[in-house]
Amino acid sequence: MTTLTIPRPDDWHLHLRDGAMLRAVLPESARHFARAIIMPNLVPPVVTGADAAAYRARIIEALPADARFTPLMTLYLTEETDPEDVAAAHTSGLITAVKLYPAGATTNSASGVRDFERVRPVLERMAEIGCPLCVHGEVTDPEVDIFDREAVFIDRVLEPMRRATPGLRVVMEHITTSEGVAYVAAGNETLGGTITTHHLILNRNHLLAGGIRPHYYCLPVVKREKHRLALRRAATSGEGRFFLGTDSAPHTDALKESACGCAGCFTAPNTMALLAHVFEEEGALDRLEAFTSRNGPAFYGLPVNEQQLTLSKTDRPLHWPKDLPTEDGPVTLFAPGFDLYWQITVDDHPARPA
Repeated sequence: MTTLTIPRPDDWHLHLRDGAMLRAVLPESARHFARAIIMPNLVPPVVTGADAAAYRARIIEALPADARFTPLMTLYLTEETDPEDVAAAHTSGLITAVKLYPAGATTNSASGVRDFERVRPVLERMAEIGCPLCVHGEVTDPEVDIFDREAVFIDRVLEPMRRATPGLRVVMEHITTSEGVAYVAAGNETLGGTITTHHLILNRNHLLAGGIRPHYYCLPVVKREKHRLALRRAATSGEGRFFLGTDSAPHTDALKESACGCAGCFTAPNTMALLAHVFEEEGALDRLEAFTSRNGPAFYGLPVNEQQLTLSKTDRPLHWPKDLPTEDGPVTLFAPGFDLYWQITVDDHPARPA
């Protein structure tokens, strides 16, 4: 197979930041993706419906004039979140989901949840109205090894939460372990799981062996090879509970390449070419459409996009710029360490590189 046409994909987990960074990175996602779940961990975070409306307006204003892209907004869950504000924002169509960050789990998560009992009224209200909860699935207890935090979160937090609120729709975001894969696969129609592009490509040797590579550092951190292979099997299975959430997370090089570097991989520009490479390696190009274009809309109750994206395999490797310039400084593009040969067009319009 050298040409594949699929419905235009969606990104069910995306960081766009704000200000100059937003203006620089937004066109990279809008080029290929029709919709995206927008993460709310700004400074200050997007915690109310009014915050979400203002942030959405800034995103729309920053879009290129010819872009066809819909931001799907989320609220940042805190222990002070008003259940009725969530209900009003979701019922009006302003927000698509609410995001749970355990306090201290990742970038700009200091305002996240420490006492899960204090957010129970919000979760119960969300279950009543069908508003999904997007979960960063890691505990933050210092005694838990960073490579075990996802598996511990499932047992200690996620399973009790879902049992206590059985109607709550939950997306376990950016799963990174075989335990996460097994948990989502064994769930019912109220549970989904997103998988990032970079977790299908990297294991912890790529991050650490032979020197620390800051542009491969992300949270949840990449794991052992057995977990990467489990993620590949899940993504390429066609199973409807797994769908793409890139977790594309831009930081300037100065923040990544520092003594305490920020977590995140910037994959928005080349994700579709990377995924075509991975799915071809797995002999599963015919299942790429399910992972990128169908499973996510089905979980969120949205229609599949009518626009189309075509991937065409070329004879020569494609070349992206090393970084994206922004007013705040350059942002290094995720480099997989191998050549890519899949050119992308959207509705017959080339979507670089040529």
